[in-house]
Amino acid sequence: MNDEKIKEKIAEKVKNMPKSGIRKFFDLVIGMENVISLGVGEPDFVTPWNIREAIVYSLEKGYTMYTSNKGLEELREEISRSIERDYGVYYNPEDEIIVTVGVSEALDLATRAIINPNEKVIVIDPSYVAYKPCVELAHGKALVYSTNIENGFKVDVDELERIVDENTKAMIINYPNNPTGVTYTKKELEEIADFAVEHDLIIISDEVYDKLTYDSKHVPIASLNGIRDRVIYLNGFSKAYAMTGLRIGYACANKHIAEAMLKIHQYTMLCAPITSQFAAIEALKNGKNAVKEMKEEYRRRRNYVYRRLREIGFEVVKPEGAFYVYPRIGINGEKFAEELLKKKRVAVVPGNAFGSSYRDFIRISFASSIKELKEAFDRIEEFINEIKIEKTI
Repeated sequence: MNDEKIKEKIAEKVKNMPKSGIRKFFDLVIGMENVISLGVGEPDFVTPWNIREAIVYSLEKGYTMYTSNKGLEELREEISRSIERDYGVYYNPEDEIIVTVGVSEALDLATRAIINPNEKVIVIDPSYVAYKPCVELAHGKALVYSTNIENGFKVDVDELERIVDENTKAMIINYPNNPTGVTYTKKELEEIADFAVEHDLIIISDEVYDKLTYDSKHVPIASLNGIRDRVIYLNGFSKAYAMTGLRIGYACANKHIAEAMLKIHQYTMLCAPITSQFAAIEALKNGKNAVKEMKEEYRRRRNYVYRRLREIGFEVVKPEGAFYVYPRIGINGEKFAEELLKKKRVAVVPGNAFGSSYRDFIRISFASSIKELKEAFDRIEEFINEIKIEKTI
């Protein structure tokens, strides 16, 4: 069978799906020397020692087997306790919590569990690159709502009213947001919750950056009165605890939704790695100080990056959480990123990776040391000045 015949066997939905705008760009970085990467959303911190030690001990004790599909009972109980302690929301560890292979799997389970063919899901752009593909892989349709920098990348519920219809089933929200770093106040969340109730929508809420909120207290939308049972709350350990490679997350939801998600999980993933689950238990029990230290360092970097972007002259919203900033640069972001990488060896992500309306934006991650950030921004400033000189010649 030749290549063309083989290609014909690929599902049309997958064949027509674009590759991740993040990974596509960073294929260019492979093999390049002296590159400062401000692109991939991964902490530059090593997983705290006590969490790594828990991994070692679990292996020494011979814990290398399957766990319950739902995850270790002890981990589910710790997740339940931590959410109730921090936010006042209770989820039953027996039938409302599922431990997943990262938040990515939790998102996949959520969309497949609730979406019927051709039902619509509101996706708020700029958005993490997986949201629209997950909706489409679940045979739904992504109903894109584009926010703008002028209103701080915040949702305007009145504008949502213009796009929602009787075939809209759910909406995905993410805050603090990747790629903008924007988060929501309780009042803003109440407006979104009221909208969801009015239109009978399920809310898939990705709050994986909740512990990296800098200037206010994070408010889970599930904590608002009367909304908990229509929220699928997603969270994990990759970002705040610097545990990206351990691939451990969780989903919390009303028991009927959780049961539907568990069915898919049972047939596709079975369970999250037991080693990572023991690491997550230790993170919840004894990881608070490490998170606090990392958060303070991110805050320092956030302030530095924001100041440098303003000095350069880019239009930018100050990130309130996560470790990204999303400036408007005024020229084609994809060409800017390619030339910046080629000429100055600094890697950033073109803004259109997070939504087609953001062609003159870039995403910068500040999950790098202050030393690296200073060098990167010196190179960026040199590049900007060279562009200005070229335009005047």
